[in-house]
Amino acid sequence: MMRKNYYHKLAFMAMLLIVLLAFQKYTSREKENFPEIKFITEHSVSPNLTDFNPNDLDEKQWKHLGFSEKQASTILNYKKIVGGEFTSKEQLKKCYAISAEKFTELESFILLPETAKGERFEKFRNDDKKEIIVSRKFNPDKLSSSEWMKMGFSEKQAEAILKYKDYLGGSFISKEKFKECFIISSENYSKLEPYLMLPAKTPTDFKNSGQNYAVKSNISYHTFDPNILNPEEWKALGFSEKQANAIVNYRDRNLRGSFKTLEDIQMCFVISAQKFQELKPYIKLSPAVEKKQETDFSKIDLNMITFKQLLEFGLDEKSAGSMIGFRKKLRGFVSKQQILDTYNIDKNLVQKLISIAPLDVSNVPKYTLTEAPEEWLKDHPYFKYSADKIIFYRTTYKDDKKILKLLKLKPEYEERMKLYLK
Repeated sequence: MMRKNYYHKLAFMAMLLIVLLAFQKYTSREKENFPEIKFITEHSVSPNLTDFNPNDLDEKQWKHLGFSEKQASTILNYKKIVGGEFTSKEQLKKCYAISAEKFTELESFILLPETAKGERFEKFRNDDKKEIIVSRKFNPDKLSSSEWMKMGFSEKQAEAILKYKDYLGGSFISKEKFKECFIISSENYSKLEPYLMLPAKTPTDFKNSGQNYAVKSNISYHTFDPNILNPEEWKALGFSEKQANAIVNYRDRNLRGSFKTLEDIQMCFVISAQKFQELKPYIKLSPAVEKKQETDFSKIDLNMITFKQLLEFGLDEKSAGSMIGFRKKLRGFVSKQQILDTYNIDKNLVQKLISIAPLDVSNVPKYTLTEAPEEWLKDHPYFKYSADKIIFYRTTYKDDKKILKLLKLKPEYEERMKLYLK
C-alpha cells in the first residue's frame, strides 16, 4: 500500500513537471526575436528612363515622368514665359511645379547645360556623322536653316545654330562666340574656321546675353502701325510664319483687336526684348485704330457673324467660341432660340444680339431622312445618336413619318430634328 502511494505521488510529480515545462516553453515564445521588416519603396523615376531634352516634351510625356496634369501644364506655361525654350538646368529648376526632390531625381537625365553659359547638349552630338563641306568664305549671320543643311548639318542642328544666334542677339559676334555654339564640334569648327567672315575676338563690351548686346538684323525697317499688319507683313519684319500668326492671334483674341500701348506689344511672348527694342522706334499706334471698329449689327447675319465681331459686340472669348462652334456643328442656325440654348454663353448679351441681328436660314442644308448623307447624320448634333437606326430603317421604309415613328423619340428631340428636315 505504501509502495502504491509512492508511485502515485511520483507519477503526479512527473506530470506536474511536464505541465510546467510545457507552460514555460509556450510563454517563452513571446521573447523570440522576429526578423526586422523592411519596406521597399519604389523610386518615382522609372529605372528605364533615358536622357531627355525638356524642350521636346509635351504634356503627356511630362505626366509619364510622374507629374500631375496640372503640374505638366504649369511646366509648359513656364517654358513659354522664359521665351519658349529652357536654356539650362538652373532655369528649369526654378519652375515651382518641380519640387527640389523631383528635380534631384531627374537632374542626371536632363540634356541641358548646368547654366545658360556652360555645357553643351549631348543629344546633338549624335548628328555629327555627316561630313561638313565648305568651299568658300561666308558670313554665318546670313545663312538660313536650309543653307546650314546644305553644308552638312542636320535639320535639328541647323535650327539649334539659328536659335543660338538669336540668343546672342542676332549675330555670332566673333569666331570665339561661334565656336561656343553647343552643337558645333571641335572637328567641325576646325573645318569652318578658315572660311568664317567674323572677327577673331569678341568685343570687350559684349555680355553673353541677347538682351545686353543687340545686333540689328539686315531688315529695312519703316514706320508701321501694328494694329493693321497681317501675318505676311509681320513676316517681312523678320518673324517666322508661326510667330507672325501668334502675334496676330494675340492682338485679335487676347487684346480684342488692337494693341493699345507699347507695353501690350512688349508683352507678346513671341517678341523678344531685343526684337522689341529694334521695332520700337518705328511703331506708330494710330489713335483712330485704338477705337473699336463700329459694326452695324442690324445688318450682320447671325449665320455669318465672325468671332472677332462677337468680341466687338462684347462677348468674351468663351461665349464667342461656343456660339461659333455650335453653329459650325449644326451647319447653321435655323432659329434664334438655338443660339440662346448654346452652352457657356452670356445669355443676356446674346439675347440683346439676336434682338438686333437678322438670321438668314436660306443656306442651311436640309434633307429628308431617306436622302441625308450618312456623314451628315452621324455628325449633326440632332441626328448622330439616332443615325444608325435611321440608316437601318430607311433601307426598308422611304417615308420620313414612318421612320420617325419607329425611332420612338421624345417629342422635343423629334421637333429638333424637324428643324433640319425638308
